Amino acid sequence: MPYYQEERRELPITVHLIVINVIVYLATKVNADFMFSIFALFYPETPWFKIWQPLTYMFMHGGFWHLFFNMYSLYIFGMAVERIVGKNRFMILYFLCGFGAAAAQLGVQALAPAVQGVPTVGASGCIYGIIVAFAMIFPEAKLTLIFPPVTLSAKWMAVIFIGLEIMFSITGAQADVAHVAHLGGALIGFLLIWWWYKRRKNNNHSYVHY
Repeated sequence: MPYYQEERRELPITVHLIVINVIVYLATKVNADFMFSIFALFYPETPWFKIWQPLTYMFMHGGFWHLFFNMYSLYIFGMAVERIVGKNRFMILYFLCGFGAAAAQLGVQALAPAVQGVPTVGASGCIYGIIVAFAMIFPEAKLTLIFPPVTLSAKWMAVIFIGLEIMFSITGAQADVAHVAHLGGALIGFLLIWWWYKRRKNNNHSYVHY
């Protein structure tokens, strides 16, 4: 009787990240005060800051819809980007965008002491970096926004999103949203994909979809 060895298929990093975010959200629903006080990102000079918070804040979310839209975007864009750059580089991309977002937000808080006691939570900085990465890899891909239901190419969608974040940052609109953190994540995403593409081009290689 022949023996067939089943091929082991590992889940994408994107799926692992979504699962971790959901688990952390459920834990937050059980004990929100504890989770936010320990794992949200506080300004370093406040008594609530912990050294691990620049990492853990990425997995914290302020509510169901905050989690839902971030994880929906992570799945849509992350799966595509991960297939092109690979698992290891995708992890680097995700976490460096999150750290970049944290650095940008802490920089804003350094200039505005009044908001230093307000914690930062969410994977949005990571997501913006991945959206920019997607737009650089698949610039002509057609995407339809949920609201308004407009179809755009990925490159123009990214330009519009970044433009809105810059406008909100300057005008102070949506003050409860860390717009500068989104921009920090987007900048890191841009720089990483640009650098990786430049290195592959110098080595006479290129990503399939550039």
